[in-house]
Amino acid sequence: MNLQSLAKSVDFSKTSLFVSAGSILFNPLFWNIVARREYRKRSLTKLFGGRAQHACYFLAATIFSLGIVRDFLYKSAIDEQPAHPALLTPHARFAGYALLVAGNVLVVSSTWALGVTGTFLGDYFGILMDNMVTGFPFNVTDAPMYYGSTMSFLGTALVMGKPAGVALSAWVLLVYLVALRFENPFTAGIYAKRERERKKAAKKAM
Repeated sequence: MNLQSLAKSVDFSKTSLFVSAGSILFNPLFWNIVARREYRKRSLTKLFGGRAQHACYFLAATIFSLGIVRDFLYKSAIDEQPAHPALLTPHARFAGYALLVAGNVLVVSSTWALGVTGTFLGDYFGILMDNMVTGFPFNVTDAPMYYGSTMSFLGTALVMGKPAGVALSAWVLLVYLVALRFENPFTAGIYAKRERERKKAAKKAM
C-alpha cells in the first residue's frame, strides 16, 4: 500500500473535512474547560440549585449530544471524500468491522463499569467513586472510552474505504492523547485530595 497515494486521495478542498476536524477538537476542549470550571467554581451545580448529580447529568447529556453531532459531521465529511482501491478490499472491510465491534465493546463496557457520573466527569462535581475500577475494560487499557472511540472512527473509514477517514481517525487519536495528558493528572489530584482529607479527618478522630 502506497502511503503517498493514500494521502493524495484526501480532498482538502472540501470544507466538511475541516469542519469535522474542528468538531473533533472542540468536544474534549469543551468538556475539559466546563468540568474544570465546575470543579473550581461549581458553576453548573449552582445553576441546578446545588444539585451536583443533576448538573452532572446535564453535562453528560450535552457531551453525548455533541458526540452525535461530531459523528454526523465525520460521516458527512468522508461521504464527500474519494475512496481508494487499496482500502476497498475484503481484508480492509473485515478489519473495519472488527475495529467497529471492538471499539464499541470498549466504549459500552467502560460506560457500564463507571456509570453515568463516572463516565461523564462526575469527579469534577465532587461525585467520587469509592474504588478504582480495575476490571474489564480497564485491565486492557486505561482509557477505553478514548481508544474505543478512535477504533470506531478508523473502523468506519476502512469499511467505507476512505483515506480521509483514516487521516481524521489519526487526528482523533492525537486529540485524545493530548487530552489525557491534562485529564489524568487533574483527576488523580482530585482523588489524592480526598485521601489527604480522609487521613486528616482520621487523625482528628483519634
